[in-house]
Amino acid sequence: MMLLNIFHYFGFNSLTTVTTTADTTKTSTTGSVDDLRWNPSATTILSSSQVSAPNGLYIDSNNTLYVVDATPNAVQKYRIEKFSGGSLSATTVAGINGSTGSTLSAFNGIRYITVDSTNAYVYAADFYNHRIMRYSTSSTSGTNGVVAAGDSGGGYANTTLFYPWGFGQYQSVSNDLFITSYYGHTVIRWTSDASSGYYIAGVLGASGKTPILVSNPMGIKVDSYLNMYVADSGNSRIQMFCANNQTGITIDGTVVGGSGAAQLNAPRTIVFDSAMNLYVSDRGNSRVQKFYQL
Repeated sequence: MMLLNIFHYFGFNSLTTVTTTADTTKTSTTGSVDDLRWNPSATTILSSSQVSAPNGLYIDSNNTLYVVDATPNAVQKYRIEKFSGGSLSATTVAGINGSTGSTLSAFNGIRYITVDSTNAYVYAADFYNHRIMRYSTSSTSGTNGVVAAGDSGGGYANTTLFYPWGFGQYQSVSNDLFITSYYGHTVIRWTSDASSGYYIAGVLGASGKTPILVSNPMGIKVDSYLNMYVADSGNSRIQMFCANNQTGITIDGTVVGGSGAAQLNAPRTIVFDSAMNLYVSDRGNSRVQKFYQL
């Protein structure tokens, strides 16, 4: 019998195995995360001369890279296929460069972003305004957005957003938002149009280094199985939480921050491209790191 393993990913952690004999072919699908590996040494694609405070990243199905640059309070757009030694150029799609505010066209401490499944809208976490904003991906600097969640208030409870840093969703599976609470040290799941959410990772108000705790969580990514990938910034690591499991698995970085190729320093967020390579906005080192999928 000849065994051929073909890695085909539905979301982020599914493996299809094709078993071939002289007469038959059998196909089975599993969801083991043990088959996912990334190169621990990264390639810098945007340096400190191009981004000053990268807080959030997103890559859409067209391999367009969106970067939140916190210092100018704007969302910038890049085409990855044009990368050549760090020579990417940007287009502003949300916010006003150098301006801070609470109007629909401005941010006050913009953090994480994501793009919907149709690549039509970009969503941004407006940290100090305690809200999630939505803009067209074809918008330009100064365009008004729409409040998608939260308001200009905030509170230390599951009935409001409180310094939301990151959020994610997988729309073909669920429209729920998975939102990180920076000062609450938690991830809260929020159903559309609901008046409250419920905590699914971390312990409210408790910061720590154990697998069930996170410290100042920031960026987050959700896959088709509703597994979560969280930038555990205070611990300089990327944690994976399987669906319905509050024990995290470290997939990159360590609890000791550093500037080495295998280290991170206060990572802000993570994204995956179509080849399952992992990108991390490494804020403490003023760089964007790419971990190749092995």
